[in-house]
Amino acid sequence: MPLLKADPADQALLLEVQELDTRLQQLANRAARLPETAALEQLSTRRDELTRTLAERTGEWEDAKAELGRVEGDVAVVEARIARDRRRLEQSSSVKDIQALEQELQALARRRSDLEDIELQVMEVAELREAALEETRVGLRSLEDEVVAARTSRDAALGTIGEDRTAAERDRETIAGRVPAELLALYEKQRARYGLGASHLRGGVTSASGVSLTASDLASVRRAAPDDVILCPDSNAVLIRTAESGL
Repeated sequence: MPLLKADPADQALLLEVQELDTRLQQLANRAARLPETAALEQLSTRRDELTRTLAERTGEWEDAKAELGRVEGDVAVVEARIARDRRRLEQSSSVKDIQALEQELQALARRRSDLEDIELQVMEVAELREAALEETRVGLRSLEDEVVAARTSRDAALGTIGEDRTAAERDRETIAGRVPAELLALYEKQRARYGLGASHLRGGVTSASGVSLTASDLASVRRAAPDDVILCPDSNAVLIRTAESGL
């Protein structure tokens, strides 16, 4: 028993609807698997890593600057004490005080020399860390440019897909509007259940499953009236018979 009756020309319209539904699915798959999207994700990952590196190197550079500030402060303190002792030395007439001040000045001179050596070492470290920090900044700026370019490329690709999708949706709406409601409902039902709503029988082979119908199935199809709406025994899609069906 046929599921319902429909003009063969109306049934044939389902092939066009199916073709457009397939096209829409292909566009959705293409949008989800855009190489531009994958490239953008890789760049974003690299940017995140470089941003973390920038934060680490900024901290290291700030630590070095703080250490340099502490050493410079210690040098300033020692130099102030040297200046103070020299003034006291110039004003003192006590041999004992003079000897004590000269010893302290010698100790302060050694302390200043040690601090200046440390200051040079810390300055070198600070300069190296500042260079590394600047290198990271330059790399990050370059990467940001790549991200912008990749995003632009992805958006352009998505825009093209969106235009194609809009055109396909418009065409589908037009063609589906010409299909009798009951026939279209059956198509939608079978498509939702089995993935395809219409299958073209061509040379005994169904387009939905890609296999040849058995002799028994072909005999059943031959017995059906042209306006009988029947289902493909392999795919359960609406079987569309045309002059190419080989019946």
